Amino acid sequence: MSIVIIGGNDRMIYQYKDLCKEYDCRAKVFTQMQGAMKKKIGVPDLIVLFTGTVSHKMVNCATDEAKRLNLPLARSHTSSLAALRAILDEHCPHCKNCDGCALKSTAQELHL
Repeated sequence: MSIVIIGGNDRMIYQYKDLCKEYDCRAKVFTQMQGAMKKKIGVPDLIVLFTGTVSHKMVNCATDEAKRLNLPLARSHTSSLAALRAILDEHCPHCKNCDGCALKSTAQELHL
């Protein structure tokens, strides 16, 4: 599963990526607005948006891409590891909480 994290703290980029690896997910992290960010996002399985640490322009870019590509978008005001862990618990197909997962049908299709 691939995840794009938008927002967060610059010093925590590797911690975000390490936590995603624990869930067997690949992560791209954008803590600041970059040129042509829409092209760099790609087509992930999930977009995580830390709304407390990003500009309105980045929020709009992420929500527009999620709508355009019909991707799930998880929002959190805080950019802590606990917040990311809660999002991954809810959305990741390899977690222990698969019954309440929003991506359960996608996870089942991948395992067929």
